[in-house]
Amino acid sequence: MLITHDTRCALDTVVDLVNTAPEDDTAADGLPDVEALAAFVRGHAVSDVGALSEFDLSAVRKVRGRFARIFAAPDARAAAGLINELVAAAGTTPRLTDHDSYDWHVHYFAPGASLADHLAADCGMALAFFVVAGEQERLRRCEAPDCRRAFVDLSRNRSRRYCDSRTCGNRLHVAAYRARRKESESAG
Repeated sequence: MLITHDTRCALDTVVDLVNTAPEDDTAADGLPDVEALAAFVRGHAVSDVGALSEFDLSAVRKVRGRFARIFAAPDARAAAGLINELVAAAGTTPRLTDHDSYDWHVHYFAPGASLADHLAADCGMALAFFVVAGEQERLRRCEAPDCRRAFVDLSRNRSRRYCDSRTCGNRLHVAAYRARRKESESAG
């Protein structure tokens, strides 16, 4: 599957956005205030964003929840329905652009769109491309029991199981090794 630069940026943005949601009632929200939202926008180089407000923060949190449901969708049909609703509500307006020294690419948000609509349109379309390509199962959650972070499995053989193999994957492999070692010591 060919993933263009703008699609990759949108995928990184949507994954990071979904992962700002608190895992449970005891965890902190990764977007606690407008300043954090502004930092998120800067960190992901989201273009065409004006001054942000509490309204934007609330709207982005709602969109974040809708994206989370897409990552939890049991199949392509369910994901497609969720994406269709999200993109339609954003008022998608495809247009070609070549800003910031990037070659021609498509933005799906309408000029002057709110940040939430901007994210819903561009990130929603990036996820739509995965469903169209028959790759919806690549939209995953980490399999580590104490981590449910979202990620897009871009491995060649669709075998990635953890959000980060150096942290979650390694932690589980070390725990399994220690358990096997302890078992063999007690058996011997």
